[in-house]
Amino acid sequence: MSSGADVRRYGRVETPAGPRFVELEGQRAHLLADAPWTTPHRTGEVVPLDGARWLVPTTATKVVAIGQNYRKHAEEMGKAVPLEPLLFMKPTTALNPHLAPIVLPPDSQEVHHEAELALVIGARLTRASEAEAAAGIFAVTCFNDVTARDVQRREVQHTRAKSYDTFACCGPWMVRGLDVTDRLVTCRLNGVERQSGRTSDMVHPPAKLVAFISQVMTLLPGDVVSTGTPSGVGPMKDGDVVEVELEGLGVLVNPVRR
Repeated sequence: MSSGADVRRYGRVETPAGPRFVELEGQRAHLLADAPWTTPHRTGEVVPLDGARWLVPTTATKVVAIGQNYRKHAEEMGKAVPLEPLLFMKPTTALNPHLAPIVLPPDSQEVHHEAELALVIGARLTRASEAEAAAGIFAVTCFNDVTARDVQRREVQHTRAKSYDTFACCGPWMVRGLDVTDRLVTCRLNGVERQSGRTSDMVHPPAKLVAFISQVMTLLPGDVVSTGTPSGVGPMKDGDVVEVELEGLGVLVNPVRR
């Protein structure tokens, strides 16, 4: 993705007519006729950002996530760095927008935050080369790969620990044209920094991840690929507020509720 002046922000908001894609410009959101990866026109309708109800910024058919893609996080988990990207899935029912609560499930007593950079796919990709994968990444967004860590420790597979409703926080918007080769990814819990790492520390960079995934499954426009978390993951409790910030993109904020 380029890093020129043509950096654009897109999102989805709730309107009286239902969910709509918007392009953000200053403090206004211009309604779009269709999803932004289809190069739609603006409808001429404008909604103010103040008081806007943010939705997950994309309409995904699937969420593909990557485990242990930062060396220090693999170390803190006591695991080796995978030779190939370690894939797992999160259901779309886990997607959770900016400002919506993370709901702690009754069968877990240790739910962790995992701040991540996520990719939004903009083209159909099947067995793509890295160059095709890079061109097929439409935008990037902030992501919190919420994890029931005690459940994860008890099980071989990641599915249950990663799939609870509200465990895929995403937003508040997506940014196109942002160079994410070396961006700071930060997590704050109640205003205190807990995670900090740079995307340049990834074991497998974004285009390689997308190309690898596309050898297994077809990626469709709107799909989300979360790229792994830096070290410093830790627990959240009822009443906490967790923030995920990607340098140059924005801040995803979610309260935590039991």
